Amino acid sequence: MTELFNVYAPADAWARFAEHYRPQVRIERIPTADALGRVLATQLTSPQNLPEFVRSTVDGYAVAAADTYGASPGLPALLTVVGEVPMGKAASLTIGPGEAALVHTGGMIPPGADAVVMIEHTQRVDAHNIEVFQPVAEGQNVVQIGEDIRLGQPILKPGHRLRAQDIGGLMALGIVEVDVAAPPLVGIISTGDEVVPPEQRPQPGQVRDINSYSLAALAQSVGAQALRYGIVPDERADLEAIARRAVQECDIVVFSAGSSVSYRDMTAEVINSLGKPGVLVHGVSVKPGKPTILAVCDGKAVFGLPGNPVSAMVIFDLFITPAICAALGAPLPPRMTVRARLARNLASDAGREDYVQVRLEARDGELWAVPVLGKSNLIYTLVNAEGTIKIPLDSNGLRTGEWVTVTLG
Repeated sequence: MTELFNVYAPADAWARFAEHYRPQVRIERIPTADALGRVLATQLTSPQNLPEFVRSTVDGYAVAAADTYGASPGLPALLTVVGEVPMGKAASLTIGPGEAALVHTGGMIPPGADAVVMIEHTQRVDAHNIEVFQPVAEGQNVVQIGEDIRLGQPILKPGHRLRAQDIGGLMALGIVEVDVAAPPLVGIISTGDEVVPPEQRPQPGQVRDINSYSLAALAQSVGAQALRYGIVPDERADLEAIARRAVQECDIVVFSAGSSVSYRDMTAEVINSLGKPGVLVHGVSVKPGKPTILAVCDGKAVFGLPGNPVSAMVIFDLFITPAICAALGAPLPPRMTVRARLARNLASDAGREDYVQVRLEARDGELWAVPVLGKSNLIYTLVNAEGTIKIPLDSNGLRTGEWVTVTLG
């Protein structure tokens, strides 16, 4: 199938793939308490005002603000304490002119009061009276009805990944169940006669299976579920059988290894047999990861990744992460970045995007990105790195001392 190996720029490769990939978001309802990190599938609006009553933000005395105007340590305002508003209960008293009521943080403000004087700005005169040494403005130290959120106000949109604060906000409104996107199932097929399970000691010429586990972890980190199909030998019939099963059971299928154009690699032919339109891209102008396959087979996304671990993880981030997000109806998750100076020259061929692993060092008050160089089959190139820099498609490389953006992770 070497005739398929026409190299696309990464953006063009994704555009060609996205023309045919139109996943439908599946929805499931789950308890809000279990929804951390899940992608919201429906618009949420507030079913109530929050708060539903006027509340104090401090411990103090509920007053009519006008009764405190002009108060000072030398000329305090004298107010009569008519009672206390107990926590967790509605106020059963009303504040009249020259009166005050003891309230606690979060407690209800009684009718007739429009502000709260902090307790440290008052002094007890006797059992029934206080002196106020500092005036308060109307609304001071008070949260109004609906000040946090109002009835019918939009809260969160579909595609939003729920955070800890979102869970708390929904619970505050009594929203104890939410509709979220069901996680797509990503099937991972590792191929090669030389690949053995991690628990097995490799013999000469063999290597342990790295990619099944690192790619499964990447899928889970984005919000998918991963299903490993084990190691398939370099036999066409075996590969076709596992591939057909994976396409039936999963939303996205990822082949690890077998995507190059060597005579042993039959992945492209097998993918083309799984459904239409089949292979859309075979070859991406990126380093590492050039012999990448992007395909859609009867609506299912199918990818062929290089077998080298660094290549596989770079390509996963470029193409499979966006495919998972599309199946969730979510934007790409934000990535943390830092700016740093490049610690050495990096050459690149024009017309190719390069992704280089780096570690970060502080030197004389500046952050430097030190390339962690190594071949794409060396997993510890990634383990020893703290982030990645991209050399743009139209660049011939980057020079020592240039400012670069490091994507952490």
